Amino acid sequence: MGRNTRKRRMPLAAKAVAGTAALALGGGGLVWANFYASAGESNQSQSQTKASAAQIATIDCPDVGQQLSDVPDQARGEVDGELASMDQQITDAYQRLATTRQAQAGDSQYVQNAILGPLKDRRKVLLDRIKLEISRAGGQVPGNLDELAPCSGRPADQPLPTDGQNGGGQNGDGQDNGQGGDQGQDNGQGGDQGQDNGQGQGDGQDQGEGQLPNDNGNGAAGPFADDFIDINDVPPNSRNLPNGLAANGRSGSKGSFTTKCGVNENKIYNSDNIIVAPGVANGAHHVHDYVGNQNNSSLSSDDDLVVAETSCQNQGDKSSYFWPVLRVQDGTQEFDAADQGGGAEGNVGRILQADEAQLRFVGNKRSKVVAIPKLMRIITGDAKAFTNGLKNANTSYSCTGFEDRQSTDKYVLCPEGSKLVRTSNFQSCWDGQNTDSANHRDHVAFVQADGSCANGFKAIPQLQVRLVYDVPTPTIENGQVKNPYAVDSFPEQLHKPITDHNDFINVMDESLMNKVVKCINKGKKCT
Repeated sequence: MGRNTRKRRMPLAAKAVAGTAALALGGGGLVWANFYASAGESNQSQSQTKASAAQIATIDCPDVGQQLSDVPDQARGEVDGELASMDQQITDAYQRLATTRQAQAGDSQYVQNAILGPLKDRRKVLLDRIKLEISRAGGQVPGNLDELAPCSGRPADQPLPTDGQNGGGQNGDGQDNGQGGDQGQDNGQGGDQGQDNGQGQGDGQDQGEGQLPNDNGNGAAGPFADDFIDINDVPPNSRNLPNGLAANGRSGSKGSFTTKCGVNENKIYNSDNIIVAPGVANGAHHVHDYVGNQNNSSLSSDDDLVVAETSCQNQGDKSSYFWPVLRVQDGTQEFDAADQGGGAEGNVGRILQADEAQLRFVGNKRSKVVAIPKLMRIITGDAKAFTNGLKNANTSYSCTGFEDRQSTDKYVLCPEGSKLVRTSNFQSCWDGQNTDSANHRDHVAFVQADGSCANGFKAIPQLQVRLVYDVPTPTIENGQVKNPYAVDSFPEQLHKPITDHNDFINVMDESLMNKVVKCINKGKKCT
């Protein structure tokens, strides 16, 4: 395979947003219009604005990509491009939501008529294109795609910045991440379908409003006090998710292989996603750390990955390991403070470099493992889990010295002398045929409760990523969090910890992969 010859795509909506000066705050974060009344407004206005804030905090859209299991190979590039445009539509609609709060306070139907209705119409245009592209390539179009056009508004459950109350409700507690409103209702109220793929730019009523006094630099985009928990309050050995963190390698294949690839000392960052949105600029809408392969952008072809340099000590490992950056929202103006994927989309503050990045492959409890095929793509976790729900959520937070306590739905507060730990354990069962799938999930699976692979899948080495950071502990006073840390996220996901995720493309050469398999199957510990 040669270089990806498709031109780097920038959705029309992204171009429009990038050119809208009103959405950039100096060199920094997005101008989220003040959700709440300023001190000079009347009590009535304050009540109206608070009521509006309590109604809708973000936009909840069905994840179309996860419904596409039968996309012919020849159509995947175009379909991935349309899905990336759909993500841009949601981003733009969220920006419109965040910059029209005064209009919303004065009109109970504003969000429906000016944001959700037009968004539905624009999504329908892209859904029609996706159906056409799949059909032309001989694929089977899911019968329910049109039902995925409507989006809903998701209520704000976090406390108001001026309330001085403790965090309440279910926001960020892991119990209702993905319920967010009835998506079956008819949210389409007309609207101009146009050719802009959904770039609503606001009505100018409150574009000039500043940020909230206690918003840590990104308006109302989170995280909030209720998104944090003291590590001592996390129960030991309890991680109530379908994809538990129990390590493989107990009896079937007990060995391990650790590859040392650094902590992104070369500072390679971008907001592309070569797996989900190849050829699309800013396809992730958040910034990634990269270790291993040094040529990982949306334009990188398989051949580019194979001949690239690597940060791994073993030069036979040119695999790409990448994850969302972790930032401290302390007012730092990073290099991307005015860029899409960075500050222009609410990802603000100082990027933290991990002190450690342990990349370890382990075995299977019930059987020996087979080689991971070259150029296999695996995503673990879900960048949209706040609105998608827990099905694919699979990362956790802990502290050194407390790693029997793992939290996925909340960021943890570590005691003095303890460091933050991010953990991601990847799927370790393979369908035996495909290196990727249309929704980037169906070709791999997690082990069953007994450690075996189901449905004829084969056990492969399980990648376990453990990242350690020296993070300043945020302070929480009167229900407000100051200088919090958070993962980069899609804007509408509000920097929820549940959205953390991790990505892997296997570019090990054959001899090294054989060594990995042999070490694991023979019960050795290798590097």
